[in-house]
Amino acid sequence: MIVAFSVAPSGVGDSVAEAVAAAVKVVRDSGLPNRTTSMFTEVEGEWDEVMDVVKRATEAAGAGAGRVSLVLKADIRPGRTGEIDAKIARVEDALARDTE
Repeated sequence: MIVAFSVAPSGVGDSVAEAVAAAVKVVRDSGLPNRTTSMFTEVEGEWDEVMDVVKRATEAAGAGAGRVSLVLKADIRPGRTGEIDAKIARVEDALARDTE
C-alpha cells in the first residue's frame, strides 16, 4: 500500500515548516520507502505499519497545537511492493515512448 498524506497544525503561526519537518522525520526514521514533495509525503508498506507511521507523524506535527488537519489518499494493492518508484517509472516509460 502507498499512502500520500499531508498534515498541518492550526494555531502555530504563519509557517508550519517546523511541524511538517517533525512529521517527515517520523516517516524517514520509520525505514519504510518514502518521498516528500511540496504538498504530500508518500510512504509505502503494509497497512498496519503505514497507518502507524501516519498516526505518529500526525501526532508529531500536532505537538503543541490544538488542532491538526490530515489529508490522506491510499493506493491499496495487496501483494505489490516497490510501487512507490515503479508507478513513476511506468509513466516515464510511457512518456519516453510518446516522444519517439
